[in-house]
Amino acid sequence: MALTKFGFIVTGGGLDPARHRMVMQSDRFEMIAIGIGDPAAGPAAARALVDEGIELLELCGGFGPIWTARVIEAIGGKIAVGSVGYGPEAIAPMHRLFGDG
Repeated sequence: MALTKFGFIVTGGGLDPARHRMVMQSDRFEMIAIGIGDPAAGPAAARALVDEGIELLELCGGFGPIWTARVIEAIGGKIAVGSVGYGPEAIAPMHRLFGDG
């Protein structure tokens, strides 16, 4: 069986899943990407995507391990969930982007 419906959730200031949604589609594949303002909205957003029939879900790095685990729990393990992670080479650039100063 080939993957035909993929979901992605990104966190960002002021994003609202009711308004910030994008669909990329071909005759054999569909990707639904939604934006949420806070990782705490992730479990509900993930449940909605699962209800829409996604077969695989990826979460942006802003979820971290705790909210990723909460998303997995919220969907009852119905589909595989992955999350973006950054290696040690990303520490300095991430600090410049998000650090104090």
